[in-house]
Amino acid sequence: MHGVTPATDTALPPPSVLKAFQLTGRPEPLGGSQGQSVRVGDVVLKPAGDSADVEWTARLMDGLQGRHGFRVPRFLRSVNGGYVVEGWAATRFVMGEPGPAGRWDSLLAAGRAFHEALRDVPRPGRLDVHQHPWAVADRVAWGETTTELPAQVERLVTRLQAFRAPVDARAQLIHGDLTGNVLFAPGHAPAIIDFSPYWRPVAYADAIVVVDGLLYHQVGARLVDSAVPGAAAAQMLLRALIFRLVALGVLAGPGGALAEEELIRFTHVSQFVEERIGG
Repeated sequence: MHGVTPATDTALPPPSVLKAFQLTGRPEPLGGSQGQSVRVGDVVLKPAGDSADVEWTARLMDGLQGRHGFRVPRFLRSVNGGYVVEGWAATRFVMGEPGPAGRWDSLLAAGRAFHEALRDVPRPGRLDVHQHPWAVADRVAWGETTTELPAQVERLVTRLQAFRAPVDARAQLIHGDLTGNVLFAPGHAPAIIDFSPYWRPVAYADAIVVVDGLLYHQVGARLVDSAVPGAAAAQMLLRALIFRLVALGVLAGPGGALAEEELIRFTHVSQFVEERIGG
């Protein structure tokens, strides 16, 4: 299933959108995707955001159908031939449950198969126009820009940046938010949804998964050792941690603050990552 908890205040697509995608039936809200997705039969509709991004993603996902080791959703064209209608995009429903607990190795393996399939895809120019909080946070993590952050976040980010060192790794198109966007179904390859594109090394995508596990899922050192082994990979963990921390800081705003439990999580994982780099 896309998500685990039905949303109760999700905006529903108007009848004109259903007609354009040739859908019949009642839209049912789904959890996940910030509670904005709805299901109509075997189709999922969600707000499209930038239509140029959707058009590009749809063509990319179409070329990845039937690959080994993972599944991806297929985008639907409307009767007019486009992938976006009145701000809505549609994909075929992908069976599966989210949640990495007990499935970390499978999640990482699916991500690596997905990234291998993307290995030779040219860098999309669309990445240069992205200014959402996660795009900004990614650039900060790699030392390409700066941004205003809450004071408590700025202090921790500055400390982490002092440990940053150059890395020598090939960049390519990656999914930078795999942890909650891989669905598992018995008898099927894991499904990768809600593509979040970045141009970075594959090890960075793995490191983001591991940092998510350290922050929110109480994973142990075994996952770190298997997913991002060695001192060089610790630099990927460092960047992944800065990425997640800065994104929260940007969302909070310069005058905002993180919840105390978030600060505790990030401080604890920061100490772990610093030790990995030092070791």
